[in-house]
Amino acid sequence: MIYIDGLVIPVKAGTDSAGYARFAEAIAPIFKDHGATRIVEGWADDVPDGKVTDFRRAVQAADDETVVFSWIEWPDKATRDAGMVLVREDPRMVPAGAAMPIDGARMIFGGFQAVLDV
Repeated sequence: MIYIDGLVIPVKAGTDSAGYARFAEAIAPIFKDHGATRIVEGWADDVPDGKVTDFRRAVQAADDETVVFSWIEWPDKATRDAGMVLVREDPRMVPAGAAMPIDGARMIFGGFQAVLDV
């Protein structure tokens, strides 16, 4: 059964969905080259404020920031574990001088074993 990395990512003010998509398109091949089978990036569209918590609060997004909900699919956990080591070591991951449109320190992420895939 597939393994999934789920992410909620704060996107810096001044970055539109097209700008974020360009960033995501640039790094997606790195994950694919190291075993990921699918990468999905979702730009916040209908993300309500919650009474206790919500996507924005989870990453402490400022009023002028937005959030992205993303997932990366892998064939299995072993492929993901090995692939993520290679992704972190891949020199293409952080091009010299590249402006990051996200705040990685506030990003939340985790690995999930699929229990249903229909």
